[in-house]
Amino acid sequence: MDKNVVLIVDDDENIRELLTIMLKNQNIDYLCAKDGVEALEILKTNKIDLILLDIMMPRMDGMMACMKIREDLNLPIIILSAKIDDADKIMGLTIGADDYISKPFNPMLLIAKVKSHLRRYKDFNLNFHGNSNFIKIQDMLIDTDKHIVKIDNNEINLTPHEFEILAFLAKNKNNVLSIKQIYENVWKEPYMELNRTVTVHIRRKYS
Repeated sequence: MDKNVVLIVDDDENIRELLTIMLKNQNIDYLCAKDGVEALEILKTNKIDLILLDIMMPRMDGMMACMKIREDLNLPIIILSAKIDDADKIMGLTIGADDYISKPFNPMLLIAKVKSHLRRYKDFNLNFHGNSNFIKIQDMLIDTDKHIVKIDNNEINLTPHEFEILAFLAKNKNNVLSIKQIYENVWKEPYMELNRTVTVHIRRKYS
C-alpha cells in the first residue's frame, strides 16, 4: 500500500523541520512549501493525502490557499496557526478546513488528528472509488442507489422528486439545463408550457 503523503505549508523553517521529524517518526512521507503559491504548484504535480496549513504567510496566506485548494480538491486540511481567536477558527473551518489547531501545539495531539483524518480520507476513497452510485461535489455526497444525500456527513431529508432533481443537476453540474430538460428527465413525461412543477419543488426546498 502506498505511504501517506502530507504537505506541510509554513513559512517558519523551524516549524517545518519539527513537523517533518514528527511525520518521519510515524512513517509518513511529506513535502514542504513556504507559502500558498508554492503549495498550489506542488499540488498540481503530486498526490497529497493531507495538508498542514499555516495562516500567516507571505505571497498567499493560508486562508486564500485553503479556498483555492477547495475549488478542486477534497483532501483533509488541518490549519496550524498562532491565531487563537474563535473568529479565526470559525473562518478557517467555514472556508473549508477540516480542523484547526493553535500554535504552540501538542505533538501527540497533532499526530493523532493527522492519523484520524488520513484514516477517514482513505476509508472514504476505498468505498467511493469506482462506485458509479456515488456523486461527490465538495462536501455533498449523493448515493443514487440508496437515495441518500449527505452534507458534511449529515443526512438531508428530501422528497423523491427533490432527490431526483438534485441528482440530475449533480450529474450535469457543468451543463446549463432548461426547466423542460429537468422535468422530462425526472417526471418521465412530456413537458407542457407554463408547467411550474420544477420551480415549485426547488423553491419549496431552497427558498
